[in-house]
Amino acid sequence: MPGLRGRVSRWQRLRYQGVDGDGQPVDRCVEGFHARVVQHECDHLDGVLFPDRLSDHTAFGFIPELETAGLIPTVPA
Repeated sequence: MPGLRGRVSRWQRLRYQGVDGDGQPVDRCVEGFHARVVQHECDHLDGVLFPDRLSDHTAFGFIPELETAGLIPTVPA
């Protein structure tokens, strides 16, 4: 959703397992941004979009409005 942001709770660290495109096993422990991305992409596989996971609906909206309201940090131009 271009231009929209919201606060979504995510685990900071996680482990995921599966197989890659060649059928080889994958077993990884990740943290930080990588962990957030994995959870975001798994949500897509389950048909879940980030607005479905909002922890605070007052902090969801277009970036300029959220910055003006002080709900998210201002991004340098």
